[in-house]
Amino acid sequence: MKKLKVAVLYGGRSGEHDVSVLSASSVLEELDAEKYDVTPVFIDRDGRWPLPIDQLREFDVVFPVLHGPNGEDGTVQGLLTMLGVPFVGAGVVGSAVGMDKVVFKDVMRAHGLPIVPFRVLRRHEWPQRRTELEIDIVTELKLPVFVKPANMGSSVGISRCTSLADLAQCIEEAFRWDRKILIEQAVRKPREIEVSVLGNDDLQASAVGEIVPRRDFYDYTAKYFATGAEESELIVPAHVPEPLAVLLRETAVEVARLSDVRGMARVDFLVDGENGEVYISEINTIPGFTSRSMYPRMWQASGLGYADLLDRLIVLAQETTI
Repeated sequence: MKKLKVAVLYGGRSGEHDVSVLSASSVLEELDAEKYDVTPVFIDRDGRWPLPIDQLREFDVVFPVLHGPNGEDGTVQGLLTMLGVPFVGAGVVGSAVGMDKVVFKDVMRAHGLPIVPFRVLRRHEWPQRRTELEIDIVTELKLPVFVKPANMGSSVGISRCTSLADLAQCIEEAFRWDRKILIEQAVRKPREIEVSVLGNDDLQASAVGEIVPRRDFYDYTAKYFATGAEESELIVPAHVPEPLAVLLRETAVEVARLSDVRGMARVDFLVDGENGEVYISEINTIPGFTSRSMYPRMWQASGLGYADLLDRLIVLAQETTI
């Protein structure tokens, strides 16, 4: 049979450029050379492409391994849609909803799904009303809180704030990465639980996984560079009661459906370690694909190995129509 021509897009202008390179190296290594004629397409930090955009029409499938803005947010997906090229993962709407944490939470809240209390700030408000906003935040939300850029992944720009004295610094760090940020109420003794989702119209959920951070939380360093005593423990399958596992898998599928996601996604939850309440944290439409990433590991625990997972994602991309 003729090999499928597959382009793997990676790199890009996002703050997650380095993570994208790590993910893509694993994807490129595992794509079966007997089935695919693979072309790596590296986008540099300035957004320069190594080939004319129109040349993407020559490929049977494009596999975007682009994390964060300008790759995971619907921009590249819109480009590929206009070119008429099948691509792996969510479309324009699903990508945009998943990228913007505020929009995602608003969608979940509109459908009555559980999320933690949060507050939104925009960059232009901060210099004008700094003291007032600090007081409002600590009055409305109990410390500690997490401060996050609205449009960033891999925990880039995220801080855990435990005191009013540190709040301004945390807010300014988040504003380095985005003009819109959110401040979230921290969950008591949180368990960080994740579920992988796969499929187009018939979404399926993987085994449940859990991350046990050795640092304050599962931050950028913990995800990709921590070693030794600081290396997080990744437990797949997670040690949770079966009724809770069923609830998490069902909810993950519902979250993906409401977000208009197809192809793949990783849905992240926070489970309160004191009372067992479940909160939806976020959805990642292009989850990490490194050898240690949770998305492929959870599917492996479900009986679908890394290379077979890539095969399935390419088939799903070819099945996608308007």
